[in-house]
Amino acid sequence: MAQVFNACDLYGQVYVESDPNFADYLVYVYDSEAFADLIVYEEENQLFADRSGLWFYTDAKNFADFTVYFVNDPGMADFTIAYTNAQNFAGCR
Repeated sequence: MAQVFNACDLYGQVYVESDPNFADYLVYVYDSEAFADLIVYEEENQLFADRSGLWFYTDAKNFADFTVYFVNDPGMADFTIAYTNAQNFAGCR
């Protein structure tokens, strides 16, 4: 039986792919948190990206916990995100 994907489980180091064929997930970014599956706070220190929605963007693909490719159509995305400026708001509702 295949595992069910849950965007709420995603945190840690993230690498942004330039080719969608190599990404683990296709992601659409909403301007508003109201429609997003996951609220993301961009961490400045990788050690603090340790719970749902806390992402540290890395340039080192080998160290990434997962990779994403940003799409322009929410219908093509595996899940959607919105960014927040408050760490406490990161994660799922």
